[in-house]
Amino acid sequence: MRNLHMMLTTILVCCQWNLVQAQNTPSTSKDTITHSKPLTSVTVHANRTNNQKSLTIGKVAIPAMDLPQAVAVINRQVMNQQQALRLSDVIRNVNGVYLATTRGATQENFSARGYSMGSNNIYKDGIRINSGTMPETSSLEKVEVLKGSSAVLFGNVAPGGIINLVSKQPQFTKAAELAIRMGSFGLFKPHVEITGPLSKSVAYLINGNYETAASFRDQVQSKRYYVNPSFLFKLGQKTELLLQADYLKHDFTPDFGIGSINNTSIPDVPRSAFFGTAWQYAKTKQTSATATLKHCINKDWQINSSISWQHYNRDYYSIERIQAMANGDFYRPLNRTRNDENYYMVQLSLSGKFNTGKMSHIFLTGIDIDQYATKAWTFNQPTIYDTINILDANKFRARTDIPNAKEIRLVSTPILRYGAYVQDLISIHSKLKLMLGLRWSLQQADPANTLDLATGVSTLSIAKTDQAFSPRAGLVYQPSKHTSVFASYANSFSVNNGTDVYGNALAPSIIDQFELGIKNDFFAGALLANITAYSIINHNLAQTALFAADGVTPNNNTNLKALTGQTRSDGIELDLVIHPIKEMDIMAGYSYNYIRYTKTPDAKGNFIEGERLQNSVGSTANTSIFYHLNSWRFGAGIYYTGPRTAGFNNTKGQTQNYNRLFPVSDFTTLDISAGYVWKNLSLMTKLSNLTNTLNYYTHENYSINPIPPTNVSVSIKYQIL
Repeated sequence: MRNLHMMLTTILVCCQWNLVQAQNTPSTSKDTITHSKPLTSVTVHANRTNNQKSLTIGKVAIPAMDLPQAVAVINRQVMNQQQALRLSDVIRNVNGVYLATTRGATQENFSARGYSMGSNNIYKDGIRINSGTMPETSSLEKVEVLKGSSAVLFGNVAPGGIINLVSKQPQFTKAAELAIRMGSFGLFKPHVEITGPLSKSVAYLINGNYETAASFRDQVQSKRYYVNPSFLFKLGQKTELLLQADYLKHDFTPDFGIGSINNTSIPDVPRSAFFGTAWQYAKTKQTSATATLKHCINKDWQINSSISWQHYNRDYYSIERIQAMANGDFYRPLNRTRNDENYYMVQLSLSGKFNTGKMSHIFLTGIDIDQYATKAWTFNQPTIYDTINILDANKFRARTDIPNAKEIRLVSTPILRYGAYVQDLISIHSKLKLMLGLRWSLQQADPANTLDLATGVSTLSIAKTDQAFSPRAGLVYQPSKHTSVFASYANSFSVNNGTDVYGNALAPSIIDQFELGIKNDFFAGALLANITAYSIINHNLAQTALFAADGVTPNNNTNLKALTGQTRSDGIELDLVIHPIKEMDIMAGYSYNYIRYTKTPDAKGNFIEGERLQNSVGSTANTSIFYHLNSWRFGAGIYYTGPRTAGFNNTKGQTQNYNRLFPVSDFTTLDISAGYVWKNLSLMTKLSNLTNTLNYYTHENYSINPIPPTNVSVSIKYQIL
């Protein structure tokens, strides 16, 4: 740890960084506090389209039109129009990326192109963040999604894509915003945001809110506190320093929904039915501090560096895994955990432009280092709390006491990651560009220390080191400045935790990704139309081993795994952004994905070739319309999620005599909104799930959470400009 701290300090002193490049200017929407006049229009046709803008997460200023990869950007203007409360409200505008599960209602878990996006795939201002909390959206300027492979820039990431949350930055113009949001189920959220100069060279931004809410679910509560201060220092004409901090405290009721009956179906119970206890809780805190610095060497070259520290802590005690028997009897399992994680990251990059003969280059190279120090406590709480019946509440008398739970074991897990990469976008001539990239990644998991708190005896696990090279190549052909055709290939690896049944570390999963696409801007930016096709192949899928080393004893240890074959994900995505008239904005998209097991060993316990992966969504679609007429605002959003399966994938020779997968139907929700703006005061109302559609987010067969019913919210905002 001491060596890492010395390394962090040295890199910060020697290098400069700014995560936000000049090309990523904020939206021109008058709905944000950084502008000096009230909202008069939400559409500016002279603006660059998303195809013409550069991504912050790209680490170098390259317009999306020049990237051999599909991208999506949801800016502050859209978030304000749709009154986004959670990250899932934003992501549903991005086809091919969707809210897959809300396991225990403790976090939002997204999937992209069929693959789950874990904690390795969620970033804030280019820094990986813990996905164990629900991020605050009020502090965001935009949300970027880089679809497909991102391994060259970020190393060990799951296939499918990267989500980057881009924070608002301090402004040198004084402004303030006071807002209150109120809504169904006790939602109350006051918000304040203040920005301005402290001097000619220093600006500040303070963003904070408080949120409390009940739920359409019985006995479920939530309370959040959030503050986000930041300071921008102009250290001369070529150097900037940005200091940012985040603090989020979220106390809420874990909620595993309504579960399943006999592991084969969703029970017919009220949407509000809650099968936990009144006292169960999850208390989460997440804190971060980041310094980013940029130094422009000259007009073509710049050095970037950043240093970040994050701390995550959760104290959790709850009924879990609602799996009732055929008659509705449910033996309520109980779980008590505590987790604490410190995370350090350093990034350093050099980017610039140069020519070799008639060819021009946009060059990027860099290194990144991050270290996790994770602690997890286990407790001696009872395994089973009591028995209830989810179909007949009067059949059993439920317990109400809180069982004692004492810490009995502490597991400390250190992980250190290194990465170095190089990337070059070569303009062979004005219509043809070639992108080449290569990354070397190393993940070193030192032996985890398991401490028995009763005896004081420590046990060390097996150390594990994974390393790999990740190449990338892409070709872009631009017959005109408004059209781009691209093809790309990327290879990456994903670390597999656990061991095989003989105690050996598992090899990483090797992933190949292919992508073809067309990006178009028509009618002076009035229509953006992009279409992408892709294929992703995971060659070494890891799953829990069915049997122990003797091949006979059933295995119940999820850390014992086997590499059981291959999965393949094929799909197509369509994006549309339309400005048919000055007063109207339309966003629309459609995606189709087919992910299945392809090559698996012909032995008992392996998955079945051709079967779709559990909880994968075939089709998603979205359309949102926003219209303004003088001071009036009107909006509507339609969001479709295709059919999925809950439960578990079937295996060859399984002991169960039933299909372990059960269907979950598709669903469509409709939101409408209306508002009025008068000078610096605005009033917006939103009616969500207008048709009161009933459906579920599912995690296997035990966390099946109903979507919210029809609900309304009202937002009042006053801007001081």
